[in-house]
Amino acid sequence: AGFITTLYIVIVPIIGIFMGKKVSKKIWICVIIGAIGLYLLSITESFTISKGDLLIFICAIFFSIHILVIDYFSPKTDGVKMSAIQFFVCSILNFIFMFFFEKFDLQAVISAILPILYAAVMSSGVGYTLQIVAQKDTDPTIASLILSLESVFAVITGWLVLNESLSTREMLGCVIIFVAIIVAQLPERKSNKAI
Repeated sequence: AGFITTLYIVIVPIIGIFMGKKVSKKIWICVIIGAIGLYLLSITESFTISKGDLLIFICAIFFSIHILVIDYFSPKTDGVKMSAIQFFVCSILNFIFMFFFEKFDLQAVISAILPILYAAVMSSGVGYTLQIVAQKDTDPTIASLILSLESVFAVITGWLVLNESLSTREMLGCVIIFVAIIVAQLPERKSNKAI
């Protein structure tokens, strides 16, 4: 699931091509290296594809579109206002869909209020607002590479907080993703003709 989710690092530049965005060879190489790192980090020997995996892949496509929409609109508007509008629309839509697809239980909501507030404020509010503000000056493909660090931090947090074990393969995957992101951030060398 972690690997499928972060396939947006490949999907963003592919969709970007259809939107007229050019991606340099260096960035394509970094995307491929990042995907290899994500594979090492996320895929085990019991690789199987299920209906849930297909749904996660569809989510990765929509997240890729989200990254590209932010790339288009963030330079044209205030990032905090854009984030507030995004959360308002998502809240209204989720509230409506809840009545069709969920069984609302007020007691369950009250008992889980702290995790719900944490997810709402920190994961969604702060995280997505910072993404919008930061993407104002960042290429969407590079942004998708940086966002793929989510899986690395999840693994490291599991290792530190939950005492989960990290295999050599998973550690190598984390290092490879990190290297791909650092190399993607390095400035392009100017050719002799430009000088």
